[in-house]
Amino acid sequence: MGRRRAVALAADLVAVVVFVLLGRRSHEEGSALAGTVATAWPFLAGAAVGEVVAVAVRRPPESVATGALVAGAAVLVGMPLRRLAGGGTPVSFVVVATTFLALFIVGWRVVVRLRARRRVPA
Repeated sequence: MGRRRAVALAADLVAVVVFVLLGRRSHEEGSALAGTVATAWPFLAGAAVGEVVAVAVRRPPESVATGALVAGAAVLVGMPLRRLAGGGTPVSFVVVATTFLALFIVGWRVVVRLRARRRVPA
């Protein structure tokens, strides 16, 4: 795995973990390791699926399209896995998860892209 891909993967996984930690905190569930892992693993698995697909279709790790793919997979794979594991998937949770993950997984890529454009003379 190349350095850029490893950094992108780490950033995406951090976004998922931050989502889980903030959600657990807002619902006063604490940050106990077992509870955090139980909540995070479906979305981490989904993000990993997105990363694998991005590699298979040869998408650059920092592209916005890759971010959309990873965020989409985190939700589309993560929600059914969460449900199978006994977690709830009310519509409000799906909306919040989708919004947060899209903002953070796609968002860091948008910031990188904007910064790169500023460095290149016109």
